[in-house]
Amino acid sequence: MELEQIDSVEKLRELYGLPMELVIKKQKTQLDKFSQKFIELSPFMLLATSDNQGNMDCSPRGDHAGFIQIWDDSTIILPDRPGNNRLDSLSNIIQNPHVGLLVLVPGFSECLRVNGTAKIITNASVLERCEYQGKLPKSAIVISIKEIYFHCAKAITRSKLWEPESIVDRNIMPSLGKILMAQIDPSKSAEEVKKVEEIIEDRVKNTLY
Repeated sequence: MELEQIDSVEKLRELYGLPMELVIKKQKTQLDKFSQKFIELSPFMLLATSDNQGNMDCSPRGDHAGFIQIWDDSTIILPDRPGNNRLDSLSNIIQNPHVGLLVLVPGFSECLRVNGTAKIITNASVLERCEYQGKLPKSAIVISIKEIYFHCAKAITRSKLWEPESIVDRNIMPSLGKILMAQIDPSKSAEEVKKVEEIIEDRVKNTLY
């Protein structure tokens, strides 16, 4: 099948038309009381980054509600909690500071989009602001806001993301340990797979902070 590709903005606009004036005017360059409150309520966000070649990555960031620190009207701070040490997002930020955030609040069908530039810092005074359960992050991501606006409820409404009937039984798929071992080396014994499962479970229980 030959793909009917849209290869220009003009063709794209011909297909979709122009956005409403409201959609353009809602874009701001600073936090206001509404976006600030939304960030304070949020326990989860997605962080999009890319390297200097344009290779993209999108990383989930979850913590207690209010984990995104508000520095001032145009700056937010994101603590970097323990992860898998791939450091994809951090490495990308060093190469290319441009980032995009999608901030979610459970129960809200709207979400908040933030675009800006980021830097990785280790100032003790900043890390202390991000302390939780007696633990400090090794670093924090300071994001200078360039664009910020609320995204309408259509996507989350369509997905029924927060509806109880949307919850999928986790047992419909194998554990992460079984999935990883099947992808890496299917010849591993059940005992070896179990050891990997125990490592993953221990990390989730004991190295969140």
